[in-house]
This record gives sequence, structure tokens and C-alpha cells, in this order.
Amino acid sequence: MTDLYQRIVGQRSSLENLMLKVPGYRGYKDASDRRAADRMMRDHIVALLKEQMTRLVNVEKKLIGSGGLKYASRTRSAKTNFQMFIDRVNTAMPGYAGFYDAQKVGQEELEKIYNFDAALIAYTDKFRDQIDALDKAVQAKDGIDAAVSALEALAQEANTAYSLRENVLKEIV
Repeated sequence: MTDLYQRIVGQRSSLENLMLKVPGYRGYKDASDRRAADRMMRDHIVALLKEQMTRLVNVEKKLIGSGGLKYASRTRSAKTNFQMFIDRVNTAMPGYAGFYDAQKVGQEELEKIYNFDAALIAYTDKFRDQIDALDKAVQAKDGIDAAVSALEALAQEANTAYSLRENVLKEIV
């Protein structure tokens, strides 16, 4: 598969990372809790991502207001891809629907899903860091091109990672 896939599934301690980063998260251990845990986790991730989208809109306004109109189409493209990622996380059917059936899912399959979910949380940090970098570039009026390019690439990568997660779920269920 792709390098991105290998990076995601190669993470260790994914369940622990999820449990530490999502307030009130009960885990995936009991089948009856999986759907609620999945929704709780995605709601938390979406809230964090929406905070970053608000920040991006504000940085974009600063950029355009300070003469950076030439970046408007690229920041709009990054925002569109970022919003698509947020929407995909928010509106997806519960990722663990197949686990509610009589079928047994092994630890290896669960670990793959935990890794992808940990990656979703990691993207909230990546977007925050990239928006910070863009904000600094706008303030310094230097490095804006590189910061916008990195943000565009991150938004595309996040959507690719989410597609990989969907593919893994299809294989499992």
C-alpha cells in the first residue's frame, strides 16, 4: 500500500492515545459501547477541526487584508479540502457497524482501526501547527507561498488518509 497507509497503521499505542485525547472516551472494548464511543470520538475530532477552520478563516482574512489577494484562490482551495475532511469525519456512518453483528473481529483488525482513529486525532494537531505556520508567515510577510502550499498538501493528505480508513473498514466488515 502507500507510505501514508504504512505511517498510519504503523503507529503504536493507538488505543491509549485515543483514550488520552478524547474526554469521556470509554473505549471500544464492549460491543454495546462501540457505536457510542465512535460517535463521541468523531464529535470530539470534528469540534477540534472546526476550531482550526475558524482560525484558518481568520488568518485568511488577515492575509487578504494585508495585500495577499493573490493567495485567495489557494487558501479557498485548502479550506474546501479541509472542510471536506471535516464533513467526512462528521457525517460518516459509524465505522464499527460490522462489529455489532455476530461476526467476531480480531485484535489485528481492531488495531488497524485504532491506528486510523489516532491518525484522525493527529490531523487536528497537524492542522493547528500548519495554521500557526501560515499565521506567522502572514505576520512576517515572508514564507506565505510555502505555508499555503503546505496547508493545501495537508488538507489533501487528510482526505487521502480518511479514504484509506474507509477502505480498511470495507475489508474488515
